[in-house]
Amino acid sequence: MLKVALTGSIAMGKSTTAKMFTDLGCPVFDADAAVHALYARNGSGVAIVADLFPGVVAGGEIDREKLSAVVLRDPAALRRLEKAVHPLVRAQQVKFIDTADKAGHKFVVLDIPLLFETGGDQNVDLIVVVSAPADVQRARALERPGMTEEKLADILQRQLPDADKRARADFVVDTSRGLEVAFDQVRRIVEDLQARTSTG
Repeated sequence: MLKVALTGSIAMGKSTTAKMFTDLGCPVFDADAAVHALYARNGSGVAIVADLFPGVVAGGEIDREKLSAVVLRDPAALRRLEKAVHPLVRAQQVKFIDTADKAGHKFVVLDIPLLFETGGDQNVDLIVVVSAPADVQRARALERPGMTEEKLADILQRQLPDADKRARADFVVDTSRGLEVAFDQVRRIVEDLQARTSTG
């Protein structure tokens, strides 16, 4: 089972790219969706995070805006959160890989936003980095609700620079030239993965 990581900095188009892999029939594990499930009502992460950061629960689930306000400016708090939540996400990822393997898939795509920052690159076989020029990234990010220049700067400071990610990638998907071009790049990556895992 070939494990392929999909990563990229904020507003690079990673979620759209992940959907392209899904549309091409690839099993895709979404780490962000896993975290959302952990933070949702009755999620296994609610009590754990609430113990660490009292006051971030609203209506039986983690209020992500409140949690973000707590950890955004506090690296130590962010590390405590990651130490608590990452093992839960990892367990879901292992289960996903096992299910895909039993279903006969030869490879899985693991959508992991902070791949390099959390050392997750050590646990995969190949890496796909989603990228776009800095001006495109900035414009996209600032279109998001609640995003400010200051918040964007804080987020980018915590992420490995795009150039470093591209340098460590096996494949790069450039999302700045339109959906059709990006989809063609993804299709060629899938063909490459299929060739690598072909049994003849």
